[in-house]
Amino acid sequence: PYMMYPPVAIPRLVAVCGRNEEATAEAARRYGYEGYYTDWRKMLENPNIQVFDNGGPNDAHAVPSIAAVQAGKHVFCEKPLARTAEEAKSMLDAVNKAGVKHMVAFNYRFVPAIVQARKIIESGALGRIFHFRASYLQEWIIDPNFPKIWRLDKSVAGSGALGDLGAHVIDLGRFLVGEPKRVMGMTKTFIEERPLPDGSGMGKVDVDDAFVALLEFENGAIGTVEASRFCHGHKNYEVLEINGENGSIRFNLERLNELDVFWADENPKETRGFHNTLISEGYHPYWENWWPHGHMLGWEHSFVHEFHHFFNAIVNKTNVAPYGATFEDGYRNAVICDAIVASAQSGRSVDIKY
Repeated sequence: PYMMYPPVAIPRLVAVCGRNEEATAEAARRYGYEGYYTDWRKMLENPNIQVFDNGGPNDAHAVPSIAAVQAGKHVFCEKPLARTAEEAKSMLDAVNKAGVKHMVAFNYRFVPAIVQARKIIESGALGRIFHFRASYLQEWIIDPNFPKIWRLDKSVAGSGALGDLGAHVIDLGRFLVGEPKRVMGMTKTFIEERPLPDGSGMGKVDVDDAFVALLEFENGAIGTVEASRFCHGHKNYEVLEINGENGSIRFNLERLNELDVFWADENPKETRGFHNTLISEGYHPYWENWWPHGHMLGWEHSFVHEFHHFFNAIVNKTNVAPYGATFEDGYRNAVICDAIVASAQSGRSVDIKY
């Protein structure tokens, strides 16, 4: 917190909670927590806890988070907010009723280059937006002998690549371009059975390994989004491009300190093309708190930025939105994900209705 000077708050690490007592006790010791719990219900009884950070699996988001807000805690929840839109709506209703601060961990909103892209779009410099396209590709479950972990179990995860990776690029589409009004999706499970983690046999995989979707936005733009965990050569490859009437912007997470920008009216035309801009100056988002220009930030800095943003909202009573993702954003994201699944099942486009 000291990098964001003056810090809005110095968080006191009251307690951490986990299922495995030995591992949880070690985590508390290693990271400086005052204590630990193996029962989140007892944890929420602690009056010294003001902020509840829910980093559990997807099936552990709704019930503990709702209980936390009912206990008067501010809640920060991992993405996706919930397994389904219905579940996400119950969480949104709870925070609205309780009046606490709430945020979803869509951390890519806090990458300086992404924030700079939004500022360019908000300024009107790109003009009318025509296209949004984004991909999020990984390769870690291609091996058919990879076990059926919780991320491959619908009862726990809700969905596969769609909720794990696709939720990120869908959120960035909303963050940068606006609200989708219609989607058409396709999902695919390439390996339908996998070894169970305990070695007792094989288990059915009931989530998607990959998805693709077409989007139509309310402002008239159209988009494509895709995510897959079956792409050799891609460890954590997230790219996006936005095309407007006056130019284009593109971003690659593997080069997260850079933003490529093209201006259609640039002269001389003989050298017109995409310009690679290093987002590392003091006038770029968040950089006044970090290193001299040209000294790079990493993936982990996005988490520092989002927690600083959340703590500032709590301490100074500012709004989490529009730069932070609220439970409203998490709910809308879930509606879109559910619509993509419904479209994939029906073979028809689905209107987005919040």
